[in-house]
Amino acid sequence: MELKLTSCPITLAKGFDQYSPLGLRQLFGGRKTSCFLPYESHQPTNESEMEEMLENRKRISISGAQEKLSAIWEKGNIRLTKEGEKGTYILKPIPRDMDRIEMVPANEHLTMQIAKQVYRLKTAENGLIFYSNGEPAYLTKRFDIDSQTGKKLGVEDFATLAGKTKETDGEEFKYNSSYEAIADLIKKYVGAYPVALEEFYKLVVFNFLFSNGDAHLKNFSLLETAQGDYVLSPAYDLINTRLHVKDPELALKDGMFKDDYYTPSYEANGFLAYDDFWEFGLKIGLIKSRLAKILYEFRTPKSEVGDLTERSYLDETCKKLYLDTYQTRLKALNNSFSKLI
Repeated sequence: MELKLTSCPITLAKGFDQYSPLGLRQLFGGRKTSCFLPYESHQPTNESEMEEMLENRKRISISGAQEKLSAIWEKGNIRLTKEGEKGTYILKPIPRDMDRIEMVPANEHLTMQIAKQVYRLKTAENGLIFYSNGEPAYLTKRFDIDSQTGKKLGVEDFATLAGKTKETDGEEFKYNSSYEAIADLIKKYVGAYPVALEEFYKLVVFNFLFSNGDAHLKNFSLLETAQGDYVLSPAYDLINTRLHVKDPELALKDGMFKDDYYTPSYEANGFLAYDDFWEFGLKIGLIKSRLAKILYEFRTPKSEVGDLTERSYLDETCKKLYLDTYQTRLKALNNSFSKLI
């Protein structure tokens, strides 16, 4: 696979054929780090590599459908952890069983950077890294490891907090809920819940705007602080799923609201629009003035989205698809059945 680096694989700043100084500070604490992994491909090329990868999978506690490997920084390189080592990074190679699978790492990276740079959402630090044959992998820094002490912090995803497992809710357990129900759990478990609710609300709107149809219960978590209380964790697993699968507008089967509620706007139009997000914000307890300001930011076209997409490592076809889905959702978010805007 021919690979030419034209922008920083962390910040997407143009004119870099390696990690930029800012990118190095964000993801590696300023340490000079290679953009390449010490492996030929995400597919093991010999028996030794196969054994190393199988052992590594046993050491990571992060769940999910996509393969995740535990990694560590060592002497300017990222490598897989060995027995007895505590990984501080998660490596996500090209997955299987999706359309355009080779673009998945670049898609997640771009979506996470848009969340961080354009909408100022709190995200897990992340970037792209490449196998020696040019194949990309998504790399993210673990936010549940204290960078000063190395201590593992407590993390609880919302499937756990809701008491949903395969035993209680079947194979699709992580999709059996609503976003309003997640807000109720935030109020229950987070002391400073007004702040957390606003962060959560922004994530829900962002996931809609950027077509993340896999924002299920396990993709939201609470993180233990050094003081022992809980806050909403940095955002993770943000990706435009429409590039790879045909999925619904929202991941959770019960949709945005509890108790099978639908807004007059949704009943009239059959798609989510401004009124739905306005009413959702009110239902979970956001102040009207803050709600109006947040929605204004998301429904205002952002030229930076196009700029970052153009500098991303998506191919030209996926860049167009990515921006097309953004424009479609932006139009929906500016549609108000009740003229609330």
